[in-house]
Amino acid sequence: MATEPRRAGQEADATFCNWHPETETRLHCSHCGKGICTLCLVQVPVGIRCKECGRPEKLPTYDVQPTYLLRAVGVGIAVALLGGILWGVVYNALFGIPFISLLLAAGAGYGASELIGLSVNKKRGIILSCVAGLAVGVAGLVQLVFFAPIFTPFGLLAVALAVFIAAVRMR
Repeated sequence: MATEPRRAGQEADATFCNWHPETETRLHCSHCGKGICTLCLVQVPVGIRCKECGRPEKLPTYDVQPTYLLRAVGVGIAVALLGGILWGVVYNALFGIPFISLLLAAGAGYGASELIGLSVNKKRGIILSCVAGLAVGVAGLVQLVFFAPIFTPFGLLAVALAVFIAAVRMR
């Protein structure tokens, strides 16, 4: 026995929700085809899906695996030590001009975030932002302790600027 094709205005057969068996519905997941009621549907760009198929996945850019985190910490330690020494040498070579300190801080923040970003395959995230900010903060303190004659509010402002730039670029 062949079924007749549906005509305009004729309703489809009702099914029941996969999660609420007592609820009758005419909606189906666009991915797996399970029946879903209005309480269970998830609106996605390609239609409606069930709770299982419509679950959002983490973007690969923000999926930081433990191996990437270890790489970031390793590069962060190198940035903290070598970056602080380089920052101090360049600052003293330019006669310790306060305005130059801000430019060097901005460059240190940008450079640290780029190095850490390259080491983790351009990944981003809160944890990487913390690693970059901490690395530049330690680099700034290395520069202030070993190369600056005294702690000045301007020097601390420069370190804060470097931490801000590094952290924001890694988000």
